[in-house]
Amino acid sequence: MATVSNYWVHDLSPFLIEFPENALGLPGIRYYGLAYLFGFLAAWWLLRVYNQKGKFAIDADARATLMTAVIIGVLAGGRFGYMFLYDLDNFLANPLLVFRVDQGGMASHGGFVGVLLALVWFARRQKCNLLALGDVIVTVAPLGLFLGRIANFINGELWGRVSMVSWAVIFPDSPKNFNATLGTYGPEPRHPSQLYEAALEGLIPFLYVQWRYWRTRPPMGQISGEFIIGYGIVRIIGECFRQPDADLILGLSRGQFYSTFMILAGIAIIAIARRKRSV
Repeated sequence: MATVSNYWVHDLSPFLIEFPENALGLPGIRYYGLAYLFGFLAAWWLLRVYNQKGKFAIDADARATLMTAVIIGVLAGGRFGYMFLYDLDNFLANPLLVFRVDQGGMASHGGFVGVLLALVWFARRQKCNLLALGDVIVTVAPLGLFLGRIANFINGELWGRVSMVSWAVIFPDSPKNFNATLGTYGPEPRHPSQLYEAALEGLIPFLYVQWRYWRTRPPMGQISGEFIIGYGIVRIIGECFRQPDADLILGLSRGQFYSTFMILAGIAIIAIARRKRSV
């Protein structure tokens, strides 16, 4: 019979370095912030490699401009997306909450929209093909998604549904209930869904889009469409193991509901890419 002692109790600190109280007015260096930092650095490095290998011509100045636009798109889109998609009532009551990033709350779907707007702006400014640019960006995006989900796990947030699987984790901040199987009252073992999502949304898509980008010659925009469709599908799968963090919509979690629109968007992009190739 399973007991509480069979399960690992999450006790990871969200800080790589925690500063003494009131030092510099900052609590410390968080893994979540480092996930964003390393994700952007990895993207910058890959863009440099693409340029050196002749896959995508982009000089240092243009690369810096593109990365700045993408960073703003991710951060602004992710934060506004969270407020609109997951916390609209509080946002309408106090719009300034959008600036309270210290309280957490970023939505990947909003981040996608923010990046899209950034790419449209950059493509017009540099007079480059938007579909080709999108194909490049989706080959680096999964790294950021992977690191972000790992940071979610370290933070002990966005935990999964209650489960008795042997690898389940007890997250101290999760709701406390009486578990008849364990015969205890307290946080229950849950799926480490953050790690599932790290693999589904980050690692596997990264390997796939890198193979597509380097080894095949699809029409411009095809890889972007495939990535967006794939993300929507794996996000829907991952949400089956994740505890919903907002009210359901039509029986679906918010993540599943919004992901259906990503699948449709990906299909539309592929249709456009193939039509342009046939012209």
